This record gives sequence, structure tokens and C-alpha cells, in this order.
Amino acid sequence: MPILIVVSDLGDWPIEIAGAKVVLAREYLTKPEYVEITDAKVFNLCRSYRYQKLGYYVSLVAAARGQRPFPTPVTIQDLKSRTMASVVDGEIDELIQHSLRPLSSERFVLTAYFGRNIAARHGKLAQALFRRFPAPLLRAEFAFHAREKRWALDGVEALAPTDVPEEHREFLVDVAKEYFRRRHHVKIARAATTAYDLAILTDPEEPQPPSCERAIQKFVGAAESLGFDVEIIGKHDYPRLAEFDALFIRATTSVNHRTFRFSRKAAAEGLIVIDDPESILRCTNKVFLAELLHQHDVPTPRTMVVHRGNAAEALGRLGLPCILKQPDSSFSQGVSKAETPEEFRAQLERLLGRSDLVIAQEFAPTTFDWRIGVLDRQPIYACKYFMAGAHWQVIHRDGGSGSEEGPSEAVPLDKVPRKLLRTAVKAANLIGDGLYGVDLKEYGEAQYSVIEVNDNPSIDAGVEDELLMDELYRAIMRVFRNRLEARRRSL
Repeated sequence: MPILIVVSDLGDWPIEIAGAKVVLAREYLTKPEYVEITDAKVFNLCRSYRYQKLGYYVSLVAAARGQRPFPTPVTIQDLKSRTMASVVDGEIDELIQHSLRPLSSERFVLTAYFGRNIAARHGKLAQALFRRFPAPLLRAEFAFHAREKRWALDGVEALAPTDVPEEHREFLVDVAKEYFRRRHHVKIARAATTAYDLAILTDPEEPQPPSCERAIQKFVGAAESLGFDVEIIGKHDYPRLAEFDALFIRATTSVNHRTFRFSRKAAAEGLIVIDDPESILRCTNKVFLAELLHQHDVPTPRTMVVHRGNAAEALGRLGLPCILKQPDSSFSQGVSKAETPEEFRAQLERLLGRSDLVIAQEFAPTTFDWRIGVLDRQPIYACKYFMAGAHWQVIHRDGGSGSEEGPSEAVPLDKVPRKLLRTAVKAANLIGDGLYGVDLKEYGEAQYSVIEVNDNPSIDAGVEDELLMDELYRAIMRVFRNRLEARRRSL
């Protein structure tokens, strides 16, 4: 398996590793020779993993290419979450107390380089943190709570090679070479529970939730008919997640949002989760989706990942008008149409102010978009969403708080073109086995292109359930029940 060590600057990693190639982050993301290496292991040692910076995209794009990023996008999110850092199991807590007990200070910082600490006493704790937060270079901070007379993990962050103290450099060289010789792999254990209690996460303050109140009540009724105890939960119920064994998220998801934290913690606690954290990560970033669909030959409109260095090339290849998309946009927000070179440059500059990369896509005008709902790798419903008024999108926002939505039409699955269904299911199955809404365009004679794959698709009373009615809600709840029962049988 090829090994790529991706860095912000070539001088950041002077260690020679047999069989490994050191690559600049920008070159890794944009040069064709790194796109086709589907079996590579990618060690992301960039200086920053901040959201939508190049280091963040290295792991995200590596996952889309079928490569093995280290750290993974999920680990990067965990490292940025103080809440996730505080969620440690009994084994780690025991190691914390044992390792730090002799210390007389109130705070302590521990570094872990490929799971190793320079002090032998802290070796097992460093390894445990490495298993829990698998990233090459880590720094963990601990605080002593005098009242409980216990140490607690206060935070964990990834280190860049340039952050390693000079006195640790020789140690880092030794452990890095040993690590690459052993080709160490890390697995995160998952807990398991067997109760039939379902939490449905909603946000009453959200102006355009994925399910209206009537649809939420239909979900509750469907779940109760299948033997669940159901509770609607909100943002303050995060500490209670361990009380349930299934979580259904019906609030708009985003990586830098509590929905992802809920999903991540629920998965770590062993709950059955829809949307699972991997699906949220994959679907809510259009850079990942563009790479993933390209890698697997799923038809899409002509698409380019644009940065400041290739804007002119994108304009020449895609032509005008074209669509520019903020990578984490949803519900038609952060999506704009450029009709002139001046509009293209202005809109691109605005989007690049938020993200190092932007999606540009050829404009494909149609009177409606298809939406195929896919659950557990099978299609469950189909809808046509028509454009709003004379607008080019399904939702027309007036620039303020108002918006207009076009009409919709539910279509029986047996009336949907087979090729369209196959394309939608193929795209969704590249993400996982959760609940997805695949948006497609239809052109001419049996030609279909995937626009995007949405986790957390809208399911509203009178729209997506127009034909199936209550059976749509029961079908989704049956997947929760089937997965719980399968897990119970495996215990």
C-alpha cells in the first residue's frame, strides 16, 4: 500500500521513511497523479485541521478517493470537540488516575507521538489516547479536581510537526520510523445496548426543518406501533443520550453544529443512529461528494473543485452561466448562479472567503429535479420538485427571510425510470446504509445526472408521503427495529 505523508511545507517533515513520499497538501488535492491511487494510506501532517482549511480537506478528499486518511475526518471533528474529548471510557480514566497520581501540579500536558510518550511512565496512557483519538501527533491536557481528588481529561488537540519541541525531535524520529515499520492500525471499540428506546432530535427554532410537526408525530406513531418508547429531544438533552439506544435526527445537519456532536456521541455510546456521523461528514461537504462521485463514475454535470489558483481554468472549462456552491451549503443556501465573468469572480471571491475550495458546476436548466429517497441501500420513495416560479432553483430566496418553494409530485417507484433509480441507489450506497435523498437532473432521452446526495432529507406530511402515507414512516422505523434486533441476536 503506497504511503503519502501530506504536509503544509516540505520542510515540516524532514524524516526519511522507506517507501513513503512527502507531498504538499495543495499538490495532493489538485494533481491528477494522486487522484487514482485508491489504495494509498495518507498521513495528514498539515499544520492546521481547521474546518475548510487545506489540512481538513486532505483527510476529507482522501476518504472520497477510497484512500485511508490518518487522521480520518471523524477524528478531526472529535479533536475539535471539547465535549467529545471529555467522553472517555473506564479504561482510559483508570490509566489517567494511575499515570498522573504522583503529580503535585493542578494541570499536566502529555504528548503522544504515534501513540508513544517520551516518559515510560505515561506510555500506556499515550497509547490509550492514540486509540481513542487516532492522529499521528497529539497533545492532551489534564486538570486535577481537588474536590473529587481526581484527574480529568480537559482537552485533546492534534499537533503539527512544527509544534514538537526541539528536545522531543530525536524521540519523534525514532518512534515514527518504528511506527511505519510496523504499519500499525487503530480500531475504535463500540459499545452495545439492547433496549428499544428511540430519541428523535428536533429543533423547534429551525425555520425550515427537514420534517414538519405533523410528520414528526407520524414518525412517533409509526415507532410506537413497532414497540418503541419514543421521546422528542432537543439541544439540552445531549447528556442523556446514553439513556436511549436509537437516535433519529430530524434537525438540519452540519459538521460544525450540535447535530454532528449528537450523532457522534450517540454512535460512540452504541446507539443505532440515523444520520450517522460518517454520513453527515460525507454528505454535507460538496468537495467530498464531487470526488466520490467522480471516482465511481456516477454521472454528474461537469464539475470542478476551484481554488484561487485555477479560477480562470474553471471559467474556461465550464462556461457561463455556471453554478458556484459553498461546500457545506444546504437547502439551496450558499448556491449561486454566475452569468457573467464579473459575477463569477465576485461570487467566487465571496465563497473563497469562507472556504479554501469551492465547487463550480455547469448550469443544467430543467423544469424539475428528481429526488429519490434511499434507505438501507434500497429506494423507498420518489418525488419531483418543480422550480419555484420563474426561478432556476426549487427554493427561491428573496435575499431576506422570505422564500418560495415550487410544487412537488410524488411518483410511484414502479413508474420511475429504472436507469434513474439505479443511478440514485449507486450514488447513495457510496455514502453508506442510512437515509439519503439523491437529487438528479433528467435530460433528453434517458440521461440522468446526480446533483448531490443529501443526508437528513426532507420528509414532510403531504409531500414525500403523498402516495405511501403512513407506510413511509413505518418503513423508516422498521429499519431501526431490524438493526436493533440484529444487534441483539449477535450478543
